[in-house]
Amino acid sequence: MPVPIYQVDAFTSEPFRGNPAGVCLLETARDEAWMQAVAAEMNLSETAFVVPRADGTFDLRWFTPAAEVELCGHATLAASHILWEIERLDASEQARYYTRSGLLTADRLDDGRVELDFPAIPSAACDAPDGLLDGLDVGHAVHVARPRTDYLVEAGSEQVVRTLRPDMSALKALDVRGVIVTARSESPDFDFVSRFFAPGVGIDEDPVTGSAHCALAPYWADKLGKTEMVGFQASSRGGVVHARLAGDRVKLAGSAVTVIRGELDA
Repeated sequence: MPVPIYQVDAFTSEPFRGNPAGVCLLETARDEAWMQAVAAEMNLSETAFVVPRADGTFDLRWFTPAAEVELCGHATLAASHILWEIERLDASEQARYYTRSGLLTADRLDDGRVELDFPAIPSAACDAPDGLLDGLDVGHAVHVARPRTDYLVEAGSEQVVRTLRPDMSALKALDVRGVIVTARSESPDFDFVSRFFAPGVGIDEDPVTGSAHCALAPYWADKLGKTEMVGFQASSRGGVVHARLAGDRVKLAGSAVTVIRGELDA
């Protein structure tokens, strides 16, 4: 029986910007090898696999082309966008997902954006490991920290972040999911800019990374003295993430656009 599958550009209101995610809607769970094969076939940063539960909630898992990940913001946003768009959920109904990172929720805001409720990820200052700063070619680092699964490096300026050309082989050798590089924004429209590199899980550069903003929000909230911020991820596609720190949670909001609708016959 054909399986519905979609491609959605997340954290953008324009097609072909933001971060493309696959969304695969299943009626029953499939095995990991099949999901990994589909994610490799889609060849996007992540593909989300959504399985309904009897109580109206969903199981949700995310796969890169190379591995399963514990948390993914843009693919969760994309999945929620599709559930409302095809009317599996009413516009006023909250999407509730059971995941490897616990219960996550999504709400549709009045302006059409999707707001995710994700765990805040604190960062502890650390020394830069061998290969990190040279691999990034970031020059002087203002600060180096270790969120749960990544390194976070604050660079000296937005221009440094935008012009980075990392050595992916050096970053891949680090024992982390990925590396977040960030700086204060020089534009009044944004509070900070960032980029995210994760060659260790098959993604040299992720266009827009919701899970990275789970660490960026508390980091910049502390530095800027504010709990509501707007981040711009300065990849070649670019994307905007509205972040609101709420205790040990982060509310991440963004737009989404469906660009492909299809069916899997496999």
